[in-house]
Amino acid sequence: MATRTTESDELLGLARDQLVEMLRWMILGRRFEEKTAEMYQVGEIGGFCHLYIGQEAVAVGAITALRPDDYVITAYRDHVHALVRRMDPNAIMAELLGRVGGGSKGKGGSMHLFDRSNNFLGGHAIVGGHLPIAIGVGYAIRYRDSDAVCVCFLGDSVANIGAFNESLNMAALFRLPVVFVIENNQYGMGTAVHRAAAIRNLADRACAYDGMQGWTIDGMDVLEVRKAVEVAVERARTHKLPSLIEANCYRFVGHSMSDPNYGHYRTKEEVRRYKLEEDPIKRFIETLKKHSMIGEGDLTRIEHEVKAIVDGSVESAKQSPLPQPEDLYSDIYAGGYADVQRRDPWR
Repeated sequence: MATRTTESDELLGLARDQLVEMLRWMILGRRFEEKTAEMYQVGEIGGFCHLYIGQEAVAVGAITALRPDDYVITAYRDHVHALVRRMDPNAIMAELLGRVGGGSKGKGGSMHLFDRSNNFLGGHAIVGGHLPIAIGVGYAIRYRDSDAVCVCFLGDSVANIGAFNESLNMAALFRLPVVFVIENNQYGMGTAVHRAAAIRNLADRACAYDGMQGWTIDGMDVLEVRKAVEVAVERARTHKLPSLIEANCYRFVGHSMSDPNYGHYRTKEEVRRYKLEEDPIKRFIETLKKHSMIGEGDLTRIEHEVKAIVDGSVESAKQSPLPQPEDLYSDIYAGGYADVQRRDPWR
């Protein structure tokens, strides 16, 4: 006899406030990225800029399953992860605009967000370069005899490079509490996953490492992401075992702001279908409405709150000054600018 799915099962036993908060994070992430695109197009943001529109369920589902003392590390598509990890939106926008009020004092930009106070360790531009750092974090957790966990987000293309296999091998070998979350948005820049990886499900690679488990999940369903990460986090916390989660998702925009929305590697019809049928925010709203967890008034209120936060972040960022030329020499060596002057061989 099939087991009847109850409302509590479908909603993971989460309270209404928790569910609405998850939706609020998703909407905030979407609106923040839309505003980021607008600021880039008018020339307020320069350099590389990668938006997360369409993938909100992964960051929100995973990060809301964590404790404040857990660690989060990710790659260059990092704005929403930073938001959900409670980095100040004003500091994020200031960093995007290259202002000193940014989390990296305006010198890191879009791909290098960082907030040590919330255990958000980046924002890393080198593809796969942050996985060994996650291993170091996992080792530090074990060394301190803590039950914290490190969640490491990565793109699908990372699963084909050496640092991926080396890092997973070390995580399993030393039993490190690291949860790897592959955000498989189906394309590594403009290359479809099936053209780059000789495996159907990237999470199946977990079977190569003793003690590691892998799951392939629907990354457009925030509750499915949350459920999988909760299981993986419990394994890491209790048994010090790493896990590999592949969250299949889709980005509604180009790889970066320099990439047209559709490019030459996917069709407008494909993008339109995902937007109409798989939008993670619309899907979650439908689920909450089905269980009478939210109404139109709540949605209107959330949109107003989010708009105020996003607009406020832009105004705050514009009030922050630009870095000065001498700031190039700060935060490089202990001792600051004067110490660099003494050691600079070109002076």
